[in-house]
Amino acid sequence: MNTPFSLNYFSKSNIHVAFHEINQKLKKKIDFLMEEIDDSTGLAPISTWSLAEDNLRIDENKTLQIAQCNQILKGIRNQIIFVIHLKNVGKFLVNLGDQISPTDIDEGSRVAVDRAKYQIQITLPSKIDPQVSVMAIEEKPFVTYKDIGGCKFQIVNIREVVEYPLLYPKKFTDLGIEAPKGVMLYGPPGTGKTLVARAVANRTDSCFIKVICSELVQKYIGEGARLVRELFQFAKRKTACIIFFDELDAIGGSRFDDGSGGDNEVQRTMLEIVNQLDGFENRGNTKVLMATNRPDTIDPALTRPGRIDRKIEFGLPDLESRAEILKIHSLKMKYDSNLRFEMLARLCPYSTGADLRSICTEAGMFAIRKNKKFVNEKDFLKAINKVINEYARFSATPKYLNYN
Repeated sequence: MNTPFSLNYFSKSNIHVAFHEINQKLKKKIDFLMEEIDDSTGLAPISTWSLAEDNLRIDENKTLQIAQCNQILKGIRNQIIFVIHLKNVGKFLVNLGDQISPTDIDEGSRVAVDRAKYQIQITLPSKIDPQVSVMAIEEKPFVTYKDIGGCKFQIVNIREVVEYPLLYPKKFTDLGIEAPKGVMLYGPPGTGKTLVARAVANRTDSCFIKVICSELVQKYIGEGARLVRELFQFAKRKTACIIFFDELDAIGGSRFDDGSGGDNEVQRTMLEIVNQLDGFENRGNTKVLMATNRPDTIDPALTRPGRIDRKIEFGLPDLESRAEILKIHSLKMKYDSNLRFEMLARLCPYSTGADLRSICTEAGMFAIRKNKKFVNEKDFLKAINKVINEYARFSATPKYLNYN
């Protein structure tokens, strides 16, 4: 029987040569594919790949643990030793890593240590709760002092406290006086307290932090006080900062014992604010603004001079101020040129700025209801009758005038 191959063709040497040729072809194909991956993904050339070097880099760049430096000691031959505390682990005496200097670390600072010898590798900034960082207003509000009517005296007072110490600090040092640090804005609801605070944020280039006091009331013991401490720590990092506590009566009420301990956590939060306002550390260029419509309920320890140096009352606007407020809120409206703002202001006694703004809105609604292209005086009269007379039962102004 004739076969196409001889028996010598399948010898060991021929088989070895065939496998060698196949390996060379596969190697060329793999190199070609790897060159394509290198071009498309940016991987390093194959010749530089080293498993040993990769393992060494992994060992050198292990994850670090966060600790707190409690104390700095001097050991033998003036060698500096650090006492660190790892949460849920314990306290250790450690040295520094190779890439950090002893002058970079202070007692109480947060540091990162390795997992092998707990050597300090880097320093970390102080811990700030994300809830505090969200309170900072990065964008300036659009409200300016020109948009506020009837608060000339209040604006002058608040500018003396907030703007002058930042713009003219030498005047205070020459006279030998310290600029006021805190201001409390009080008055009936809707008289422009928060509006003035927004104008201050627009006017100054400092960091503006708005705090709704009800946000500081936490479920667990000590959480509210911790937020207050971190709030002032966050403010100290800034060159100049304004902290605005709105609705102060939510946490700043007079201390009392209701027998059940329900308000103890609220009182602890208020006492932490007192401590930060009049603590041992200098507050620097941190100004504090507070707003409330119930000044009779605020604890006297919070409002005494040295903590809150100036109290500014936002009363009800007079006749001239009411007319000015109506004109401000009617700037973007299309109204009759013969509209008498002074006459309309006379029909709104004991009304606040919020009431006057509502009157302008309701007058526009009456015009829309009749498909008119502009607002006339009759629409304003109907709006005054609706807001002032019909909504009088919802007004908090008479209550404020009673307890004031």
